[in-house]
Amino acid sequence: MIGAIAGDIIGSVYEARPMKSKDFPLFDPHCTFTDDSALTIAVALAILTGKSYRDTILEIGRRYPHAGYGGSFIRWLMSDNPRPYNSWGNGAAMRVSPVGFAFDTVEEVLEQARATAVISHDHPEGIKGAQATALAVFLARKGHDKEEIRENIGERFGYDLRRSVDEIRPAYSFRISCQETVPEAIVAFLDSASYEDAVRNAISLGGDSDTLACITGGVAEAYYGPVPERIRSKVREYLPSPLWKITEAFCRVYSRSGWNRNEKRI
Repeated sequence: MIGAIAGDIIGSVYEARPMKSKDFPLFDPHCTFTDDSALTIAVALAILTGKSYRDTILEIGRRYPHAGYGGSFIRWLMSDNPRPYNSWGNGAAMRVSPVGFAFDTVEEVLEQARATAVISHDHPEGIKGAQATALAVFLARKGHDKEEIRENIGERFGYDLRRSVDEIRPAYSFRISCQETVPEAIVAFLDSASYEDAVRNAISLGGDSDTLACITGGVAEAYYGPVPERIRSKVREYLPSPLWKITEAFCRVYSRSGWNRNEKRI
């Protein structure tokens, strides 16, 4: 899950000034964690403690109210009785990566991903975006190769994953929907040679950079293995201590270090 958080932090400075190149400093001095990280960590906290996704997302979200939430979500977050608002926004997908790391069957992953989404993003496209992201993380973690991931996710969810980053980049711009963010984020992973290359691909599309890189980063970490220590140490530097402690606890319980990519586990 550190891969997702790092992607968010790295992409945070390019949301307002889109980047159409892979040539940029990995950690800009103005980088910060955003709602993507805060809510990803909230989902991890729910998995660790057995609390409901709704309760932990409200708890963490309200603790960090200035993390950059969208208008509809902040109204949900601060409501006395938050209810789903039929959202297809990409917020359903950016927070779900812990599910792909924590659960061990396709059925569990899809069920739990849906549960993380429907508390707010109960539109079918919101649910689909969360499930596709979590399943991509799960398949990558289980040792599936990129072509298997491409075919599984593409066929199951109807996403066009046969494009390349270079084909998407010229016409792509800021998008807030799952259906226009999740496929592109997965392509950024599929088109990569390493974790860092995947994140650079995602940001270079010039869209909702922190969310794209958060989604891509989670899948890339599951596929390539633990993020480099230089990136992990930067995540620790940027996150408030309480959020880092939850992240560290989740990684201790659900660490996938030492897996062998050549040996499938499903």
